[in-house]
Amino acid sequence: MMESDHKKPSYQNHNGFLMPMGFPPEGFISGINYQAQPDDIFVVTYPKCGTTWTLYMIWLICHDGEPLPVTKTLNDEFPHLEEVGQEKVINLPFPRVIKTHLPYDLTPYHPQAKYLYVARNPFDCVVSFYHHTKGFVKHYDFAEGTFDDFFECFLAGAVDFGDYFDNLLPWSEHKNDDNVLFLTYEQMKADPKKAIIQIANFLGDYFADKIQNQEVLQKVLDQSSFESMSQDQERWSSKRPAHMTPFIRRGKVGDWKNYFSPEQVKRLTKKFKLRTAGTDLEKLWILDQK
Repeated sequence: MMESDHKKPSYQNHNGFLMPMGFPPEGFISGINYQAQPDDIFVVTYPKCGTTWTLYMIWLICHDGEPLPVTKTLNDEFPHLEEVGQEKVINLPFPRVIKTHLPYDLTPYHPQAKYLYVARNPFDCVVSFYHHTKGFVKHYDFAEGTFDDFFECFLAGAVDFGDYFDNLLPWSEHKNDDNVLFLTYEQMKADPKKAIIQIANFLGDYFADKIQNQEVLQKVLDQSSFESMSQDQERWSSKRPAHMTPFIRRGKVGDWKNYFSPEQVKRLTKKFKLRTAGTDLEKLWILDQK
């Protein structure tokens, strides 16, 4: 099959920026023009790199480990900036927690706002992104698409929110800024308790004090586990068709080995090495590619 014959997801093109079909252009335009405030908390990721998990950790920290009621959705509490636009964000209570997949140069900035960035290795990212795209039929019209189809789009950067490396690299250049906390999904999976403490400390004394209570810390840890979050999944996203994979799918590191061909491993590895050459991202992930 020639590359041009691969099935491609459907997108809206917002001034050269690809977005899901359900995202109104006016939301994107309004969102990038939002004026960040000193107390704002931005949770920033490339898609499928731990966004919902990180947001829910913050929700739980804020609410002493009490779970999000099934009558609410996380998107209502912590809206997606470039989907809903600035009006909904402006009306949030302080401190505002704002979700975004925007690259560094498009993310509203204030030197006193906090930016929590989570990176995930591109191999697992593309697998998770594939299932996400396949599952949201109305957003992508990709229910019949294959992993091979999606891999070609991902490698070319022809997916929503753009090229993976165009998002990762500029944010990583700011990872030592005082108002940026740069975590990896893999670090969070290896030691979720440490990640919760890091996040709470980064958010400020009020949040750090909450998890000094060991009972609260344990509740945050339990409620943000894969086992817990895989229940009542409509809290995280709109309902999917019953035959599609759930929004919270596997939550594993290394699942990519079940999908990649040897040739795909070589091609993504080559792009990773090319794009990260000369940066400390070269050794951010030690991937067993056998």
